[in-house]
Amino acid sequence: MATQLAVDLKSGGKKANGFATPTEDRAPQKMIVPPRRVIPIVFLPGIMGSNLRVSDQRQKELGNSNNSVWLPDKVGEVGSLLYTGPARRQRLLDQEATEVDTYDPNSNPTGDPDETSDERNSKVDDIDVGLPYSPGSPLLVGEPRFGCNSLSIEQKARGRGWGEVFFSSYRILLERLEDTLNTPIENGPLSRMIGVDPGAWQAHHAPALKPLTKDELMKAMLGNFFPVHAMGYNWLQSNYESALSIRKRIEKLIETYKEFGFECEKVIIITHSMGGLVARALAHPEMANMSDKILGVVHGVLPAIGAPAAYKRMRCGFEEKKAGLDPVPKIIGNRGSEVTAVLGNSAGGLQLLPSKAYGNGWLIVRHNGIQYDSFPKHGDPYEEIYKLRDRWYGLIREEWLNPARAPDATFARFCGFVDDARDFHDKLGQYYHPRTYVHYGADNSQPSWETVVWEIHRDYTGRHWHDLKIVKDDKKGELEAVEQLEGGRKLHTKIRLGPSSGAGDQTVPLRSAEHQLLSANVKGVFRQTGYEHQDSYKNERALDSTLYCVVRIAARMWWSK
Repeated sequence: MATQLAVDLKSGGKKANGFATPTEDRAPQKMIVPPRRVIPIVFLPGIMGSNLRVSDQRQKELGNSNNSVWLPDKVGEVGSLLYTGPARRQRLLDQEATEVDTYDPNSNPTGDPDETSDERNSKVDDIDVGLPYSPGSPLLVGEPRFGCNSLSIEQKARGRGWGEVFFSSYRILLERLEDTLNTPIENGPLSRMIGVDPGAWQAHHAPALKPLTKDELMKAMLGNFFPVHAMGYNWLQSNYESALSIRKRIEKLIETYKEFGFECEKVIIITHSMGGLVARALAHPEMANMSDKILGVVHGVLPAIGAPAAYKRMRCGFEEKKAGLDPVPKIIGNRGSEVTAVLGNSAGGLQLLPSKAYGNGWLIVRHNGIQYDSFPKHGDPYEEIYKLRDRWYGLIREEWLNPARAPDATFARFCGFVDDARDFHDKLGQYYHPRTYVHYGADNSQPSWETVVWEIHRDYTGRHWHDLKIVKDDKKGELEAVEQLEGGRKLHTKIRLGPSSGAGDQTVPLRSAEHQLLSANVKGVFRQTGYEHQDSYKNERALDSTLYCVVRIAARMWWSK
């Protein structure tokens, strides 16, 4: 009987599979030589899609039993924020005291001696990846269960960063990429994409996309491993700072694969929502300047030039949960005061507001169906809306900004963050990585706050609506305001937030997503329907279009040797 040999590199890689047979056996033997080249897939999640923990000092100050402050997979834990006031939210989700909650089974930095990193990452379980075991390969497979150093597939996935992101939201994408991209093409899941018109996944007509041929698929995939990694980032801090931290992690990732004896030169980036802003800054020559290490980028539901929903949520909280939607976004702030206490002190959150490129007139004031005015009027939302102090329709209610009475959380610091957002938007401009593909919601049935409308009550008879002063605010879109009249009299009126409108995905309006069409660096666009923003990567068309784009990007790889 033949005996299988596994010849491993000292570094952990495998040279080949072969068999030892009797010398009398002259039958030819097949030697299976696995690929030595690796193109890692790096996924960057959206805002609130990365798990966060606090410093030891802040944990002590808060009196928490562990250091986790944002772990959306464990709704039972993070759900306690629903009953947490704005002041404690501000202390919990403070960009100066938080960091990504990474997996480290050796030191177990959970802030709780009774909780291991594996327990913290326990939601990364029952991984559905059907790849064969292959010693020394970079595939996401479990090691044999013997010896003290054996690893399960779940532990390997946690080591890939799968546990530092909102796993229940992104697991389908991560598993689909890992399984599909590393399965043999013949009769494998990728083979079903051969000859399929990209229009089946709602490809836009320009730039034109062609069906994949078998030769194109073979050229792109053969000889390469595509291990899938996830990298969280501190979504409270500036996306520029996040890009710099992701750059260091990608550089280390590439070097690690090289140390294991593989060829590894570039990565492919896949993003969700805010992660796209991080990726654009990551590649930008005047920011993290990493374009040469990125083979290509796939952006999903990117708020390319911001989203008015960010304004709406800071004033009125997150929307009521609808059927099938995840409750986690609402946990960050059921009311405007709760959201403002966090995002008003967050450089990253403010970078999601509409930029100059979004244009004028998206904030509207109406009375009896008549439009009184709209803002911005002069192309500067930062000064005309975000930093306003004396207008009821401005972004910030100052009394909501610093409920924890932190000495540094001042209105001046907030204005500095707004200025940083303007600089970030201006520098980012229309820059995209030279090989970019995008997909986003263009669904009329998913109203997406293309504009934000304040409706003044029909009984209002005043003349100086600009000068109305808020006397009551339910923090969810219902205001009572007064106008000071001559003789000391006061005119009371009510103001309410109008409904969401405009095609998109309930968060990013088409008006923002379509801006990507202006860039010559965008090589393919999918304008899709049928999904809500956070759940976009649970949609089959979004998943298939992402795989198509990865293949197109991989086909452009040229190795240096």
